[in-house]
Amino acid sequence: MPFDAVFLSAVTAELNEFLPQCRIDKVQQPERDCILLSVRGRQGSRKLLLSASTNHPRIQFTTESFENPAQPPMFCMLLRKHLQGGRILSLRQLPMERAVDLSVECTDELGELSEKHLFLELMGRNSNLIFADKDLRILDCLRRVDFEMSEKRQVLPGLFYREPPAQDKLDPTAQNEDSIRAALAQVQLSKSLDRWLTDSYRGLSPLIARELSYRITGRTDADVLTLDRDSVSRALAAKFAQLTKDPVPVLLKLAGEPKDFTFCRIGQYEGYLQAEEKESFSTLLDAFYGERSHAERMRTRSQALHKTVANLHARVSRKLEAQRKELSAACDRERLRQLGDIVTANLYQISRGQARLTAVDFYDPDMREIEIPLNVTLSPQQNAAKYYKDYAKAKNAEKFLTAQIAAGESEQAYFASVLEELSRAETERDLSEIRAELVENGYVKDNQKRKQMKLPPSRPMEFRSSDGFTIYVGRNNRQNDLLTCKAAYKTDLWLHAQKVSGSHVVIACAGAPVPDQTLTEAAMLAAYYSQARAGQKVPVDCCPVRQVKKPNGAKPGMVVYENYNTLYVTPDPALPGRLGG
Repeated sequence: MPFDAVFLSAVTAELNEFLPQCRIDKVQQPERDCILLSVRGRQGSRKLLLSASTNHPRIQFTTESFENPAQPPMFCMLLRKHLQGGRILSLRQLPMERAVDLSVECTDELGELSEKHLFLELMGRNSNLIFADKDLRILDCLRRVDFEMSEKRQVLPGLFYREPPAQDKLDPTAQNEDSIRAALAQVQLSKSLDRWLTDSYRGLSPLIARELSYRITGRTDADVLTLDRDSVSRALAAKFAQLTKDPVPVLLKLAGEPKDFTFCRIGQYEGYLQAEEKESFSTLLDAFYGERSHAERMRTRSQALHKTVANLHARVSRKLEAQRKELSAACDRERLRQLGDIVTANLYQISRGQARLTAVDFYDPDMREIEIPLNVTLSPQQNAAKYYKDYAKAKNAEKFLTAQIAAGESEQAYFASVLEELSRAETERDLSEIRAELVENGYVKDNQKRKQMKLPPSRPMEFRSSDGFTIYVGRNNRQNDLLTCKAAYKTDLWLHAQKVSGSHVVIACAGAPVPDQTLTEAAMLAAYYSQARAGQKVPVDCCPVRQVKKPNGAKPGMVVYENYNTLYVTPDPALPGRLGG
């Protein structure tokens, strides 16, 4: 993913066609490392995304929707205080660096105009967003860097902003044929041309270096020592001169999935990757990062909760395994009673302190002799009584363990359903509802030290079938209960993937006949929003809502049903989009 300095220059040029003189209407911080500025100018309104993510740092206009936290972070509040209502003066890229300076004119506490700067540094794990005043004194930043973290450059409030240390590399846009020939002359050992380019010139990603090598030599791994350095110098000088001119936003796909992006047409893959040109770089970045970054955000947000539930699930599974082994042993209790009978019949042969009794097993059809272990500290009568006592204990244990295993299996299925919900949670609200459900059931402690703003309860997903019927799909266990047990009419149709965790699905038909197409689409939704979403020919049970019951004391989302039919469908990931979910 080459968000290199050259690509950033193309993005900056595109943004500068709109940003200068725009007003900042709103400042939001939907993620810890992401700032969203709503800007308005003569050409309309846009959302400017500044992301200092360690994995996906970028700056772009975006049409993606973000969910804001209930409590805005302090950094967001600081930016709102200074930047909201401000006018953007310029967006400038630091010379051949992956960093930009957004200059904003705003009013200070005295109502006088002052200039502020937002520096976005797109440098992988060192990415940062730094807010400074007109004198470039740092007011605050997303990631504070002290002396222990870096001896070369500290980033802390109160210090003056210093540009990132310059790399010991050349600026490709400032080179000519002679300087390139001189640099090539210093190569004494075998090295591929693309590796030499990334080692010698800043701002070039490996993808662009390979492309330059491919265009000049016809290969991506050509060795510098085998090349005619004069011809390579001429070719590179020409390529460098055109490097930042006429950029084209290109998305590279493999089997329809985005794999890479760049600012020029790529030939090195020779058809292995499909190139798709986009109308703008912002559109390109939305297409590449949209779903990917959303999935990563949700994975990060749900990580702690997922780990907690996974541990609970594993603990219940281990406990069930031990209980099943204990139950299996308890099922052999009849032998304990038989051994007690044999010991009782042979009391006259046993003396105190005897460790074993050899006697005829009169329960064996062949009447073979067996050895029965005895407790040397007990009398003969007490040894016989112990076998009878162990028999009674095993008999009671079977009843107790059977009930415990049933409860454990219910709990295990519940945790599996929560894990499945977490895997498809799409918003912070979804996670909050799952967390609240776990708190209510005593599985997670409510560690909120301060009152959080209550989010309005989310609604089930709503789809419209090809025949015009409304189909509801629960997002989590609490919503499943609400949908099935309260919201749905008894004459509506209820669907659920068979014997796996998943969403409750209701076709709002009020007893009217449901066409086969609608039934199939609802079954496909039930299969897709379940643990079996990656399967084929998934069995989905269907029955009227009145046949679905929630037992007393059952876990959230757990129901029983009867008199059902089963459909076999293959989930289609594109179906929710087609049905308007």
